[in-house]
Amino acid sequence: MSGPPPHLVLVGLPGVGKTTVGRLAAARLGMGFLDFDEEIERREGLTVSRIFSERGERHFRALERALTAELRRHPVAMILAPGGGWIENPDVVALLRPPARLVYLRASPHTVLDRLGAGRADRPLLAGADPAGALERLYERRRALYEGADHVLDTELLGVEKVMDALAELVTVGGAG
Repeated sequence: MSGPPPHLVLVGLPGVGKTTVGRLAAARLGMGFLDFDEEIERREGLTVSRIFSERGERHFRALERALTAELRRHPVAMILAPGGGWIENPDVVALLRPPARLVYLRASPHTVLDRLGAGRADRPLLAGADPAGALERLYERRRALYEGADHVLDTELLGVEKVMDALAELVTVGGAG
């Protein structure tokens, strides 16, 4: 194969369901799946929260960039779930796109906060005193980037099965896999 494979990259707010849906869809489609945060934690031997607190966000973003560069050379298309802030670095996104296709899993900050529940404490950018305000600010800052994805799936209107069906359609029609 010349050039990078056509990965499907799931983007959206922290807690929107990129990992849940991505893992299930990949299993259904017989594709590989990679959650960036989980892979970085495995490699570093630290949680994302500890990486942020001990080494800083800049260090974490450098790890994301290195992982993205590796995936550019991966010979088989996968479903990828980078962290919510990955989209904010256009140079990193450009490492995969094109041919990778971005799929924005859209949900309102309020819905995402409800879905996260107590798990929001594990999200470094939402661990402060005002997680709702922090999530709203992230959403406003990233909204245009998310909306610039190749495909948008409104996860407030679609259940997990319907989102997986839509991803399967993208893989089939788009030739990933």
